[in-house]
Amino acid sequence: MDSEVKTLETADIFKLMSAIPHRYPFLMVDRIRDIQGDESCIGIKNVTINEPHFQGHFPGHPVMPGVLLIEGIAQTAAALCAFNQGLDGRPRLVYFMTIDNAKFRKPVVPGDVVEYHVKKLRRRSNIWRFGAEAIVDGTKVAQAEISAMMLEETSSE
Repeated sequence: MDSEVKTLETADIFKLMSAIPHRYPFLMVDRIRDIQGDESCIGIKNVTINEPHFQGHFPGHPVMPGVLLIEGIAQTAAALCAFNQGLDGRPRLVYFMTIDNAKFRKPVVPGDVVEYHVKKLRRRSNIWRFGAEAIVDGTKVAQAEISAMMLEETSSE
């Protein structure tokens, strides 16, 4: 019996920021764990009351906007694409193409730790499709299928 040991990689905030161009206040992932090649990974988001969207969404009852959960899923998927292409110190540009079957099941509030479970469904050339779930304390809070395109880098100099 041949047993193959799989090593799951991790990416701290610094490696993440070398992979994608997002920055505060629009970086929706704090770290990524369980990176399995270009197949899957889990993005981690620590939700805090200090985030700017909570000032207006909603005063006295802060709820993380669903669109930002989808953005966290997309950023996690974009990082997976970028890690697969290799890092050279320049963040990769990965553009959203579609969002399908998005569902929001439970509010996410300050103090929650969101896990973005992202799995590659298919890849054709520079276009990727992912299925994903956002999970808090073992409960699915959102889900969606997304597709994105990674662009070749062009010099603007």
